[in-house]
Amino acid sequence: MNTAAQSEAPHPASELASGPAVSNKGQIIAWASWDWGSAAFNAVMTTFVFTVYLTSKAFGGGDKASATLGAALAIAGVAIAVLAPVTGQRSDAGGRRKLWLGVNTILVAILTGLCFFVFPRPEFLLLGVCLIALGNVFFEFAGVNYNAMLAQISTPANIGKVSGFGWGMGYLGGIVALLVVLKLFVQPSFEWFGASTQDSLNIRLVAVFSALWLFIFALPLLFAVPEFSVPKTDRRLGFFDSYRLLGRRISAIYKTSPHTIYFLLSSAIFRDGLAAVFTFGGVIAAGTFGFELTQVIFFAIFGNVVAAVGAMIGGFLDDRIGPKSVIVISLIGLLIAGTSILVLGNGDYVFFGAHWAGSTTFWVFGLFLCLFVGPAQASSRAYLARLAPEGESGELFGLYATTGRAVSFLAPALFTLCITIATPFVAAGAAQRWGILGIMVVLLAGLLVILPVKSPDKADIAVVPVR
Repeated sequence: MNTAAQSEAPHPASELASGPAVSNKGQIIAWASWDWGSAAFNAVMTTFVFTVYLTSKAFGGGDKASATLGAALAIAGVAIAVLAPVTGQRSDAGGRRKLWLGVNTILVAILTGLCFFVFPRPEFLLLGVCLIALGNVFFEFAGVNYNAMLAQISTPANIGKVSGFGWGMGYLGGIVALLVVLKLFVQPSFEWFGASTQDSLNIRLVAVFSALWLFIFALPLLFAVPEFSVPKTDRRLGFFDSYRLLGRRISAIYKTSPHTIYFLLSSAIFRDGLAAVFTFGGVIAAGTFGFELTQVIFFAIFGNVVAAVGAMIGGFLDDRIGPKSVIVISLIGLLIAGTSILVLGNGDYVFFGAHWAGSTTFWVFGLFLCLFVGPAQASSRAYLARLAPEGESGELFGLYATTGRAVSFLAPALFTLCITIATPFVAAGAAQRWGILGIMVVLLAGLLVILPVKSPDKADIAVVPVR
């Protein structure tokens, strides 16, 4: 019998507190394997290789192609914002987190593989950016369920380390994937058909490799981590009813745990800036600092090493000083490093008797950017998992994706806007560097809005209506 009192009954605890008393190491490794595999999409496709290919001269030039890519990603962000919370809610209600993680991962792999058909001609630019943008949509849907599983495999004492381990595995997976790409496709160690540069066959085959990498390393999670178990409900909500329920739950969360909402809103802003650092990092390295694709990949390898170290150190600190402190420190570090690239990257300088070219500036401060991105991402995920009501992690991480993607147009749009504004005032091809300014504005806004938000140990667990 469903009564009003029952529908408003509080959950006894957070999902994390109701989870296992002791973590299963095998499940943690299997869970993190998905992060390892996801590097093929994050590092290879959207950051250091395929987007660099899309913004090359073959597709019409860096400024125009970069603006097109930014616009496509902004549109994808709107789609994610509208759909993500309901996908999380419905996977929670049906006890199908793992199922939908698998479905969305396969869709990302298929879209990634289709990038093989993006030939190096301007008329294929739109196809390329659309495949990357659509891949981002399904990748985010997969991430909703993946993040929700964090509370299933960790405990209150180690959630920071587990989250940081997952991010670290993602970065290390990126290193290995990029090394394979470098040695098989970009600078092949032996002659084979995939090494051919005719019609950029070698780069297009990178997309096929990335699709297989993502799919293979998703399998351990799908086999080793059990499906989330929920009580059977007497009816299934329709699509629009799901939004009405979502509205009631957001209202209830705001009344009983307002700082959960405050964190969702504040993290939305700075996470968009974090995503932009990696999305446009390789594009800026090539277009602004003249890196060849090989140099971009070498930078990516070193950057992923630094990012993995940063994520794991951040996870260690998270369990000791709290996720909010880790996030604030990371954002300050990102602002210092990014501003240094913007200010010092246009010319040659002498520091303490040493000559620094613009590329040296990018290497030094670009690696500092990598150092601080991982801890902010890992601690943001761990912060929310600490506050998720029992059985509601998927929906809450859906809101996490939605609030993030509700403003996900912000960094790409400001990146594009700054390039557009700068174009008439700088030399041809020099406007792209000013896109960094747009990303820094977003990170600064994120820092300012998270400062008044309570740490999770001082915030309440939300009480949400069941139906």
